[in-house]
Amino acid sequence: MVQTEGLGKSFRDKKRGLVTALDDLSFEARAGEVFGLLGPNGAGKTTTLRLLSTILKPTSGTARVGGADIVREPEKVRGKIGFTSGDMGQYARLTPRESLLFFGKLNGMEGARLKQRVAEVIARFAIGSYADTKIDKLSTGMKQKVAIARTVIHDPPVLILDEPSSGLDVPSARMIEAFIVEQKRAGKCILFSTHIMEEAEYLCDRIGVINQGRLTALGTMEELRQHTGKQRLREVFLDLLGLSGTDAEVVA
Repeated sequence: MVQTEGLGKSFRDKKRGLVTALDDLSFEARAGEVFGLLGPNGAGKTTTLRLLSTILKPTSGTARVGGADIVREPEKVRGKIGFTSGDMGQYARLTPRESLLFFGKLNGMEGARLKQRVAEVIARFAIGSYADTKIDKLSTGMKQKVAIARTVIHDPPVLILDEPSSGLDVPSARMIEAFIVEQKRAGKCILFSTHIMEEAEYLCDRIGVINQGRLTALGTMEELRQHTGKQRLREVFLDLLGLSGTDAEVVA
């Protein structure tokens, strides 16, 4: 469902000059799979997800999402994905219901089908009690649930989720986890980034670790355990970053 081929992204910074955010990234994510992207802050995870969602253009390489090329066919790619990120704004003066209707229409839905789908999503994410409240009156966790709901309103085959449980309390985060598992079982391809190691260990079928813009490891949880000799994902992660002893304790 998702294939990257030598994907790279560079940009110029006034203070640092030419900065390489992503360097020669190649991997494949399959239908019916949760593919995790893990890495420290600034590693290139969000850049990768933004390239795949066509928000950014690569400076080298390319990728295919659902058979569509992100460089040559960005509009086709957008029709195949649902993308959410913690820094994506919402329309504060709309209600969640209005936001879902709006995003459904943007994705070609209309009439009875759209209204039914909005009702399904509101129920699935337990938004009903505040579905008609202005978004600027909602808590951070409520807003995050609305953001995820609008991401899946059109039932896309590929979900790109950048820290989807950010700002959520434990029950709400558990609901999102259950939803991701449901989507996987329905055959969706899910690209998933998080800083919560327990969450990644539970959800991800395979994990790619990115550091300084490069893919440093890729495999199932068991394969990464065998590679590092560690058991907990947090310790596996630190080992793959080359952190150990005192450094690992400080980061942990």
